[in-house]
Amino acid sequence: MLELRGVTKIYNPGSITEHRLFDRFSLTVEEGQFVSIVGSNGSGKTSLLNIICGSIPIEAGDVLVGGKSIARLRDYRRYAVMGRVYQNPAAGTCPNLTMLENLSLADNKGRRFGLGRAVDRRRMDAYREQLSSLGLGLEDKLDVKMGALSGGQRQAVSLLMATMTPLRFLILDEHTAALDPKTAEIIMTLTDKVVREKHLTAMMVTHNLRHAAQYGDRILMMNQGRVVLDRSGEEKRHTSMEDLLTMFNQISTQ
Repeated sequence: MLELRGVTKIYNPGSITEHRLFDRFSLTVEEGQFVSIVGSNGSGKTSLLNIICGSIPIEAGDVLVGGKSIARLRDYRRYAVMGRVYQNPAAGTCPNLTMLENLSLADNKGRRFGLGRAVDRRRMDAYREQLSSLGLGLEDKLDVKMGALSGGQRQAVSLLMATMTPLRFLILDEHTAALDPKTAEIIMTLTDKVVREKHLTAMMVTHNLRHAAQYGDRILMMNQGRVVLDRSGEEKRHTSMEDLLTMFNQISTQ
């Protein structure tokens, strides 16, 4: 279980541009939930993910995983139990390394590095099998540099890399926003498959209201650092894109 307790986040404190985004903000995400998060620009969606991942500090409050505080842990320590896929397909991979080298780096996440080779070619069959499961024909491109792949292909590999090692949380930061509609649908189908098969707790920020309504078992709508809509289970399943759009427009005109 993931908990945010009484979190306060202030941007530019003490300056004329000071902005208090979160004020004693609290949220609980149950184990195994797939949460879709929507809201306008500046509503706090990405800041929420950054606070969970430790990318930005908080002024007060706590972040807990399984009842244990992680608020003082550096971001790289948190990534021992978290995987993140970014909006930019280039952000989660190394473009000048081959797909095999990228997968090897992800496969060795959290391990100590000695003087041995970073790439274990004995794992190539395992990598091919995992790539084959994506259904994009990438299993025969292990020696191709990541930078030569399309955006959709790189994002699919980023999703695979983020979930190769055992983890508890998958953070999806608008991971289909830079893709064309057809590719975005492929990546969302893969995302749902990975989350379900690996029994992950996932939090997905998206501007695509249809994706938010269609995927996941809980939906949050945020506005000015507050949750203004929280639906899960049966209530979430009966929430349509039109429902979300209506509420989104109401909030935007307030």
